[in-house]
Amino acid sequence: MSSQEDLEHRARQYTQRRGLVLGSELGCGVHGIVFLTESQQEKTPLDAHSAIKVHRRQSDYWRERDVYFRLKQSGLKTIRGCHVPQLLGYDDELWVIDMTIVSRPFVLDFAGAYLDEPPDFSEEVLAEWRAEKAEQFGSRWPEVQAILRFLEGHGVFMVDVNLGNISFGD
Repeated sequence: MSSQEDLEHRARQYTQRRGLVLGSELGCGVHGIVFLTESQQEKTPLDAHSAIKVHRRQSDYWRERDVYFRLKQSGLKTIRGCHVPQLLGYDDELWVIDMTIVSRPFVLDFAGAYLDEPPDFSEEVLAEWRAEKAEQFGSRWPEVQAILRFLEGHGVFMVDVNLGNISFGD
């Protein structure tokens, strides 16, 4: 697993290679750190910023990168009214994904997702997971389930489902 210092170092390398300015940390989790970036080129204010996710583990990077490839190939920008970050760039050496910044409502963070094959969890584990998610999302759980079914229709099986990754903004 990569240290905080290593993640920040790779973030600086990526931004230098791409002509970006590294900004503040937007979030940190088990899979990596997300930073705000700013373009050094003249662009409109909406195009000037993006987010980069620097992954702790190569396997998480490959998984998330490939999910973004699938989403891009499918032309998905929203899922049931929720914004999905768009892939802007990536670096297989540095394990970095560059994406658009989205506002609520959104669906994001695919580092824990499975592509084309659902995870091999027992029915007992799945039942416990569903009960936990139903409690977390309350009345929004049916909508979350619809989002997950939609993603599964595109071969994306999202398991890191929480209020930070699927948010309706209310």
